[in-house]
Amino acid sequence: MVDTGWLEGWRLTFAGEDVIGREGAVSTIVESPGDRVFVALYDVHPRDAEQLDEIEGVTSGLYHKLTVRVATLDGDVTAWVYVFDGYEGGLPTAWYLSEIADAAQKAGAPDDYVAALRARPTRAA
Repeated sequence: MVDTGWLEGWRLTFAGEDVIGREGAVSTIVESPGDRVFVALYDVHPRDAEQLDEIEGVTSGLYHKLTVRVATLDGDVTAWVYVFDGYEGGLPTAWYLSEIADAAQKAGAPDDYVAALRARPTRAA
């Protein structure tokens, strides 16, 4: 991890339960004025980025890769994110949501943000 920041004007949501989420919906983001998503930034080698594109479903059309502006303490930077290519909806499993909240906490997200993540509804696996 090289930095953290906020993706302003977006919110974390879940989607794809009916397409790929046999165990629940998967995370994605959608544009949402007034909201924001805490993000961790990583320096990714181009070869690793190609592998991530395949793993995350870009090559199969499930996700698309989008360049966004992230607000960090040192100023705005551009980064890319994966966005589900379909309608939002569905619930993540408790395990999946816990992994997201744990990662946010480990990266230094504010306590109230992590608590809000942990309080989101989930479905049984």
